[in-house]
Amino acid sequence: MSGPDVNLVLRSTRVVTPGGTRPAAVAVAGGTIEAVLPYDAGVPGGARLEDFGDDVLLPGLVDTHVHVNDPGRTEWEGFSTATRAAAAGGITTLLDMPLNSLPPTTTVGNLHAKQRVAAPKAHIDTGFWGGAVPSNIKDLRPLHEAGVFGFKCFLSPSGVEEFPELDQEQLVCSMAEIAGFDGLLIVHAEDPHQLSAAPQRGGPAYADFLASRPRDAENAAIEGLIAHAGRLNARVHVLHLSSGDALPLIAAAKREGVRVTVESCPHFLTLTAEEVPDGATEFKCCPPIREAANQDALWAGLADGTIDCVVSDHSPCTTDLKTPDFASAWGGISSLQLGLPAIWTEARRRGHSLDDVVRWMSAAPAALAGLTRKGAIEAGRDADFAVLAPEETFTVDPADLFHRNQVTAYAGRTLHGVVRSTWLRGVRIAADGVLAEPTGRLLERNH
Repeated sequence: MSGPDVNLVLRSTRVVTPGGTRPAAVAVAGGTIEAVLPYDAGVPGGARLEDFGDDVLLPGLVDTHVHVNDPGRTEWEGFSTATRAAAAGGITTLLDMPLNSLPPTTTVGNLHAKQRVAAPKAHIDTGFWGGAVPSNIKDLRPLHEAGVFGFKCFLSPSGVEEFPELDQEQLVCSMAEIAGFDGLLIVHAEDPHQLSAAPQRGGPAYADFLASRPRDAENAAIEGLIAHAGRLNARVHVLHLSSGDALPLIAAAKREGVRVTVESCPHFLTLTAEEVPDGATEFKCCPPIREAANQDALWAGLADGTIDCVVSDHSPCTTDLKTPDFASAWGGISSLQLGLPAIWTEARRRGHSLDDVVRWMSAAPAALAGLTRKGAIEAGRDADFAVLAPEETFTVDPADLFHRNQVTAYAGRTLHGVVRSTWLRGVRIAADGVLAEPTGRLLERNH
């Protein structure tokens, strides 16, 4: 076995590596993967062996779309509760969105304020997106140099006053500025004109809410975004894709060399409009959960690589904001702790493997963010792992969730895949629902 400094060996009959799932022993030294060795490799003297039997050893998941809301709206969520939920769900790295906290991450000073709050509370490694809003084009390069992983913007109202959307002229100016230092622009792509033209009826009927956020709003916004990105040679990423109709546009843009990537989310891939009860606003998000046929298209887009990754868009709120009126209820689905089993449950039903799930939920998000030490079980990467019992099932009880407000669209669902433990740089940080003290680090781009 490799190296005199190996202090930990993790062994399983099923280790998910970039080359496929196989029996292996993973040697860890100083929090880094030293080597991936044959299953029966000898254990060096002084090293501890953890043998997981037939449970699957995965790379820790990377979730690049999380709204932590801390500081400022910590009654909605916070770094302590969000990162506990993430760790319990097999996530070892998250990137925090720039809005819903007060202040938003739109200046370097605001970034530092958020980092100070996060540092003592993070159970997992945590990085930050910056925001692109109409008033902060001068702040984009300084934020990039301060280590944010890219910049989020909205093309339609965000839902909070302190984070206004960009119009088309502002989008082009921000995109050009960010392209100038080869940064990444991540976009909530819904066209405001299509939204305002759609029927807007309040009340408890999910069908009315769905009609108010039509697929055409996403399709038009994505078409415009691709055109700008192609002209400016900019890197752009489409957030939380819910419209299967946009997939041919995106696939064509990729073939033409436009630098566009795309994510979808567990709720779009596992929940359907047909099953949302009226008044059940725990299912409300924007863009919305759409029909089963549309979901099939999204899975096809994942299978053929048009959709690059699957991340949570964990966007929590207090229970009182989930009123039974779909027009006025806060839009957001809490799923940090449940994303892996939710996706695995549907993926296995559709004939996909855990190798696929790891590619979508660990390797691809890590690559999107440039996190070269994350996302794979191979030598030189951080020793971040999740241990999963993929054949076991559990029924979601909101009381068992670690995020601050136990509201979830998955309540009562039976899911495959029990996360036994989660490891960060070779240290077990969660085991059978018990969390260690916070040891997460704050991450910066290219560090």
